[in-house]
Amino acid sequence: MGASRRVTLKDVAAASGVSRATVSFVLNDDPGQTISAATRDRVQRAARDLGYVPHGVARALREGSSRVVVLNIDAGMEGNYSRSYVRGLDAELAAHDHVLLVRHGHHTPQSTRRILDAIAPRAVLHFGETYLTGHELDDHGGGWRAGLAAHSALQLRHLVEHGHTRVAVALPDTESPLTAARLKFTAHAAMNMDVPVPASFTAPRDRAACAEAVEEFLLGAPGVTAFAGFNDDVALRVLVALRDLGRRVPDETAVIGFDDNGYGEYTSPTLTTVHVDAEVHGRIGARLALGLETGGLRPPPARVVVRHSV
Repeated sequence: MGASRRVTLKDVAAASGVSRATVSFVLNDDPGQTISAATRDRVQRAARDLGYVPHGVARALREGSSRVVVLNIDAGMEGNYSRSYVRGLDAELAAHDHVLLVRHGHHTPQSTRRILDAIAPRAVLHFGETYLTGHELDDHGGGWRAGLAAHSALQLRHLVEHGHTRVAVALPDTESPLTAARLKFTAHAAMNMDVPVPASFTAPRDRAACAEAVEEFLLGAPGVTAFAGFNDDVALRVLVALRDLGRRVPDETAVIGFDDNGYGEYTSPTLTTVHVDAEVHGRIGARLALGLETGGLRPPPARVVVRHSV
């Protein structure tokens, strides 16, 4: 074969005496196929001898990078926002002939380097950057129009509009990259609304421990009439804790969630929360990663899902 022609699956199939489909199954390590060890060895040996390179890798070598975009999502960042963000990011990348690879959990420089060395991605994105970073008044940053700042303010404003001026923020008992930003934006929003800056406390996952934490907090802050949950998970913990303590929701104490995880409508009372559709944020992130214009893409405003806990 001439050096200028790329080795194909057809060439590997001819050299190993099997079908193209079998070659594809072997080289892709398809778990749904039963192929003998001898056949696998023969196909893999033929591919090595011929210098077969998968089409995507060959294109990466020509272009200097693959058509893969990697998204790192840190632990504690999962939720409705991240799911809708990923949907938008994936759809926009697919429209431009790119593939999304999502990595969850803790990411070290060493693990990221292994990804870079293995697939030479077009870009590596860190989830939350377009939501949190940049100029705080920027639409695409942690802005007051379509970013975390605006959504934190929306949560607090709903409580204030219902007469709750003494509010507390309930935080998770695990670390989150969002915690400091949420508290900062909520404090700023409170000053803009001319109400006291909300205090904060940790709501443990354990039911009894959470009830104890809520009771202890209220003893030290008896004027608080509403809790703003860091997310719906935390808000639901507080909701159950208040019920365990014999406090009526919303008559005595109001609770509002954040990020609408879908479970709030199954509680008693049902949980009021903030819903954020992040698909457009994901599409913007994809276009920025590919160096494309983002004009015409505007995230829809977040909205309060009105239920019965406020």
